[in-house]
Amino acid sequence: MATTIPKISTIILPILFLHLTSWHEALAHVHDNTTNIEYWCSTTPHPNPCNHHMNQLHPKSHHDFRTMTIAAAMETAAAAKTLARELSSTADTTSKKMLQRECEDLIDNTILQLNTTLQSINIKASMAHDAQTWLSAALTSIETCVSGSRQLSLPEFSSPILTANVSEMIRNSLAANAPLLEKSTDRRMLGEGERKLLQDYVWASRANVTVSKDGSGQFGSIQEAINYATANRLGKKRVIVYVKKGVYEENVLVNRTMTKVMLVGDGVRNTIITSNRSCSAGFTTYSTATFGVDGNGFIARGITFRNTAGAENGQAVALRSASDLSVFYACSFEGYQDTLFAQAQRQLYKSCYIYGTVDVIFGNAAVVIQNSVIYARKPLGGQANVITAQGRGDPYQNTGISIHNCRILAAPELRPVVESVKTYLGRPWQEYSRTVVMKSYLDGLVDPEGWSKWGDSDFALDTLYYGEYRNFGPGASTENRVNWTGYHDINDTDEAAQFTVANLIFGRQWLPATGVPFTVGL
Repeated sequence: MATTIPKISTIILPILFLHLTSWHEALAHVHDNTTNIEYWCSTTPHPNPCNHHMNQLHPKSHHDFRTMTIAAAMETAAAAKTLARELSSTADTTSKKMLQRECEDLIDNTILQLNTTLQSINIKASMAHDAQTWLSAALTSIETCVSGSRQLSLPEFSSPILTANVSEMIRNSLAANAPLLEKSTDRRMLGEGERKLLQDYVWASRANVTVSKDGSGQFGSIQEAINYATANRLGKKRVIVYVKKGVYEENVLVNRTMTKVMLVGDGVRNTIITSNRSCSAGFTTYSTATFGVDGNGFIARGITFRNTAGAENGQAVALRSASDLSVFYACSFEGYQDTLFAQAQRQLYKSCYIYGTVDVIFGNAAVVIQNSVIYARKPLGGQANVITAQGRGDPYQNTGISIHNCRILAAPELRPVVESVKTYLGRPWQEYSRTVVMKSYLDGLVDPEGWSKWGDSDFALDTLYYGEYRNFGPGASTENRVNWTGYHDINDTDEAAQFTVANLIFGRQWLPATGVPFTVGL
């Protein structure tokens, strides 16, 4: 696993820093005679960087301290960006240039997430869980740069982040915001089934632009169509791009300025987007994606996203999404290792097909996969299949993978040799990896132990959270499951409810507007 996001424009960044400076100066004048910054910093996971970057501040309340901590995190990210730019002259190879652009873009994304958080809490325009989502995404972007640097053995490109204490300051922000999170489980509709808020109809008839292989549309390229439609939209209305039947060989990026894009195909067997980038070809995992999404509010419907690099070429992503409040409905994701990169923020995958071998679904989003079929394919000789590798690296991140009302099956190519290949539900990519499988059919391919270690190590076995709730099928028995501290055979409904659409991705607030059917609770 691992991880190009477009840069924040040179016009926007100065505005963000001016906003930060004025706010920071205003808060610096808040004094309290009974407390000091040393006390407040002592409540964080990383008190030394906190004291170093905030030693002139005097918060008078927890809310003040939270705001100051996020502002300080943003300052450290800005410093890291400056240092990263100074490294650009050393990027003298293709790999270095790619990684330098990638890390600059990821730092820009972190700055944007932090600024969004600051603005929202200042005008009370969001709930604490929104702030925790954005802060989680800010940290994930930073860690993605670090991961890519390690992957290409170019640690100098992550050194600005480490030097500026960016990760530590964001972790402090997550910890400072955590006490303000609502400790409520939404029980109102936990017994409900499908919410069909809108009847299915032909979205294509509402398309702003049409893409086709036969010349009947305005564009032959999906990227060109998205670029045009988002640049020429009226106001803040959703942009609908209809992609007619055909195989489209291209790498597509919906960048973070391209919000509220809907991509509609002619069905998973008919509309296919494909490419073959892989890590063995010199890409980071992040940059292998056939289709990458960063713009918030993205919806895809009736499309296959495919990476054809094959099992022998290592990590090769079919779809990467960091789009907040995004939905993939009746889509298919086809690859081998690292097929679906649910990178960050809140996402729903509904009535989809997902194919892969190692770490099929990975990343650090808060993601619910619902009423979908996950197919394990035939891996390389000696490899085991692993369905998930969740990337939660901080205990305060409100992220995790929830597989709900799904089926986990052997793909046709695996069936003849299924007895010789182990298949696990997940393994811990990061220290606080969190994955739950609920009310799903597990076929006999699932190993009795259920879950796998990361290699031969005992990494994260006490700090992860892996759970199973009321699954069924030949592979669902928990009698011989792992006995790790972090594994949970869930029997409590309230505990399981934390991983529903209602509570993991707060779907009741935003999913109705998408017109996609979903199950709110268990």
